[in-house]
Amino acid sequence: MKKTMVAALAAALTIGAASTTFAAANPFSDVPRDHWAYDAVTQLAADGVVEGYGDGTYRGDRNITRYEMAQMTAKAMAKGDMSASDRALVDRLAAEFADELNNLGVRVSNLERNADMVKWTGYLRYDYISDRHDKDHSKTNTDRVRFRLFPSAEVNDHWKVKARLDTQYFMDKDDSSSMSLARAYADGTYGNLNIKLGKQDLYSGADDGLTMDTAISGATVSFGNVVKAKIAAGRVSDKNVKSATDAAANYQGIDLTYGMGKLTAGVGYQQINNDVFKAASYSKNADSDKARIWSVGGKYVFDKNVALKGSYAQNTEADYYKKAGSIELDYKGAKNSDMGSWGAYIAYRHLGNNVAFAPTYNVLGRDQKGWAVGTSYTLFKNVMTKLEYFKGKDITADKNASTLFARVQFSF
Repeated sequence: MKKTMVAALAAALTIGAASTTFAAANPFSDVPRDHWAYDAVTQLAADGVVEGYGDGTYRGDRNITRYEMAQMTAKAMAKGDMSASDRALVDRLAAEFADELNNLGVRVSNLERNADMVKWTGYLRYDYISDRHDKDHSKTNTDRVRFRLFPSAEVNDHWKVKARLDTQYFMDKDDSSSMSLARAYADGTYGNLNIKLGKQDLYSGADDGLTMDTAISGATVSFGNVVKAKIAAGRVSDKNVKSATDAAANYQGIDLTYGMGKLTAGVGYQQINNDVFKAASYSKNADSDKARIWSVGGKYVFDKNVALKGSYAQNTEADYYKKAGSIELDYKGAKNSDMGSWGAYIAYRHLGNNVAFAPTYNVLGRDQKGWAVGTSYTLFKNVMTKLEYFKGKDITADKNASTLFARVQFSF
């Protein structure tokens, strides 16, 4: 097999030496030794799709460049008689080296559609959470490991199918959950118009996640450029917006956001319908079955390091704990791709439990108010750490509360 691989690569070098398509000054990067393309070429050579020198020798001990690999792929593409599995390998190689093949004048647009176009990203993260509540004198520590996968498959020039797969386990208990399908939706883009259909993220963009960061089963339509609109409708099963006897609540929402230069701003409206709101802790008469949430938010970037953002929301149907607000000062910010990058923030938040139903924050949750500070640091490329702390009160109980949060995340 090794001799076959050597022969196939030698053939690519021979083609490269004879070709006059590129100027000698063009730079070419090597294909890494552990790249899947080498295994594909080995298989094609074994099946006789790619041929090497008659004596099976390799003339020169060096890596193969992307240009040379593309030349070999082009020769394989010219062969019409091959098995379906070999054709799939050739199609995948054509998609991988599409730019180089296009420069050679070989059209690969149709082949790219036949290649494996499913892209996988994800992360493995470890979270440590330590909560303290004076209202019930509770002290809880959580050691959680969570694994998420995000597949994305191209359907055509405008549509993709996307999903999210989740699983987690708790280290202190040594238990785990089975893999679950947390998101599954079709994502279509036509210029500045975007359409999402299915179970997808629900994020209140106008208030930057102050009131809602959960999931919705339904449809979302976004459009616009400088001023952008997002309209969402569907069913939400978050435990904070539905009664125990209902599977989900009805939801409709609209966000309008503006961004120009250093300033971004937004205004939003959300309506949620469910019998869970018919409670004395929600309204005086306990007869309302809906929430009407109005939100505003904004962010100003002073320079490349410092930004100030704030948001406010109010539920006009509720009589109690109906307001939420956040103001946050950010300094720099850690980036997954930039080892050594870091950031920090300080914030004050007030999250009334009848308006901030599913806030986005790691520390300081629904029905809490107080100060939060945090920092993030990228240890290595795609390895990020976070440390955050909250000190304040549980609002309805009016008792002290605090949370310490630490995270290490490996992204891919």
